[in-house]
Amino acid sequence: MRLISIEVLKEGMVLGRTIWNEAGHPLLKKDVVINERIIQRLQQLNTHYLYIDDEISEGIEVKETVPPAVRNKTISTIKDSFQSLDGLNAVNASYVLDQQSKAIVSIVDELLSAVTGNNEILTILTDAYLFDEYLYQHSFQVTLYSIAIAKELGHSAEDLRLIGIGALLHDVGKLMVPKDILTKPGRLTHEEFEIMKMHTRYGFDLLRNLHSISLLVAHCAFQHHERIDGSGYPRGLVDFEIHPFAKIIGVADVFDAVTTNRVYREKMLPSQGLAIVEAGSGTIYDARIVNALKKAVVHYPNGVILKLSDGRRGIVSKQNTLNAALPWIRVFEEKNVLLTATYEINLVDYPTITISSIETDYVVPSKVE
Repeated sequence: MRLISIEVLKEGMVLGRTIWNEAGHPLLKKDVVINERIIQRLQQLNTHYLYIDDEISEGIEVKETVPPAVRNKTISTIKDSFQSLDGLNAVNASYVLDQQSKAIVSIVDELLSAVTGNNEILTILTDAYLFDEYLYQHSFQVTLYSIAIAKELGHSAEDLRLIGIGALLHDVGKLMVPKDILTKPGRLTHEEFEIMKMHTRYGFDLLRNLHSISLLVAHCAFQHHERIDGSGYPRGLVDFEIHPFAKIIGVADVFDAVTTNRVYREKMLPSQGLAIVEAGSGTIYDARIVNALKKAVVHYPNGVILKLSDGRRGIVSKQNTLNAALPWIRVFEEKNVLLTATYEINLVDYPTITISSIETDYVVPSKVE
């Protein structure tokens, strides 16, 4: 299967992966033939990329670290837990959340098992799922990224669990931010952003009163927007003042934010999101954590077309556990000439070749379709 931009989606193409709605039901099933009505619906749903099946990508598999059924169940549980806090003050919300702590820990344990029990590079497909509420999907994905980073850094099993819980609840304070600000489709005003920033304090106040969860979890919510140069919020802490768990969650939070669809901004592909995070490595983000993220997550998802510096084009066919930035490629074109027979290369074996561009808008000549 092949990852393409919706801009080049055409009638007659065949969907390569099921697209799920917020209720965990298939919105569009794998193998459906695309028509104009489907294209218009996907555009309305703010879909930017999707997988199709075609001849040049035949046999290329895309497998998520967390299966769709587990993902849908997990996000549904997060949604139920968070919605039960709606309209409550901090004291009452803390009491309700305390009652739900077993369910929260169970979620984290399941995600821990998925990430730590898998030696493959972490793969999360955000475009296969369409959620009206960004917060639930974001909390799920930040948890996975945080666990993967912490695993790469060599944290203990106990630390991994605490980091997972901290990541799952890092944005719980947003439930106390006015919804018109939280869901505003455009840029926030200065005044609105100051209110939004309060979610870190709200989350801390809610979580520090829990009896069943470590106080460290509250500090993760409080500090995940702090930056090592002191430019973050709410307190402008610097490097050594920020808890290591909050540093991990902060990096995971930014990476997920830029690689997930938002109403007001098109998502970036993983390699583009990693470049954004790497630009702040050692200045606003801990360099060790950024390096761990780069090792732990997929840079170029299976099925994406890459153009190489020597003029060849190929589709990412599988990941390379030795170097996440250099996957295996199925070459199908050389110097703009389609090959009659494709072949595979491991980019690790070609140190002088670089990736020139990602081509989700590539159109295969009709004779190959």
